[in-house]
Amino acid sequence: MGTYLVTGANRGIGYEFCKQLHDRGETVIAACRSSSPELDALGIRVETNVDITADESVASLVTRLGDTKLDVLINNAAIAKRITLEDLDFDNIREQFEVNALGPLRLTKALLPNLQSGAKIAIMTSRMGSIADNTSGSSYAYRMSKVALSMAGKSLSHDLKPDGIAVAILHPGLVQTRMTNFTPNGITPETSVKGLLQRIDELTLENTGSFWHANGEILPW
Repeated sequence: MGTYLVTGANRGIGYEFCKQLHDRGETVIAACRSSSPELDALGIRVETNVDITADESVASLVTRLGDTKLDVLINNAAIAKRITLEDLDFDNIREQFEVNALGPLRLTKALLPNLQSGAKIAIMTSRMGSIADNTSGSSYAYRMSKVALSMAGKSLSHDLKPDGIAVAILHPGLVQTRMTNFTPNGITPETSVKGLLQRIDELTLENTGSFWHANGEILPW
């Protein structure tokens, strides 16, 4: 059994990560800006007021964790706001970069002292950040921020390999969450997270830096 820290843990995929990990006996630390009744009901450790875009907030989380050793860091927190060519909003694009790309990198760097050899980092990116797979355009902010996040994850996989830390770059699939307006075309959070946890469990230094679909498919960059 290990200790997992999950960001964006109060709902959707983040909550489902916490639930499934708790159900299988792992120690879970849920990090989020504010909790939810569902998350509180799990009876796990919840760290609130965690804003991954703010240095002070991340530093506060690091202080609260102290010397707690993390076996797995799951960078899940993200936002999505549709931005088309016709309604480009550069402040909104910057916000999505701050949350989706810079935030996970900021948190990972801050938590490196809590990660030892054998630890794993999961980067929750998106197939919408695949350049080769972009066949429909639009969604500028989300796509661009996820490309940046995937690149950060790939660089981390190289930089941390000598320290014995492996990195998975993961796409959850099209999931029925609030972020996707609970699309009927998507899979459930339960199904997505079951696959994502299998990918994390199978992560090693040999396959570090891989861009995986939750179902195990290797995705194009």
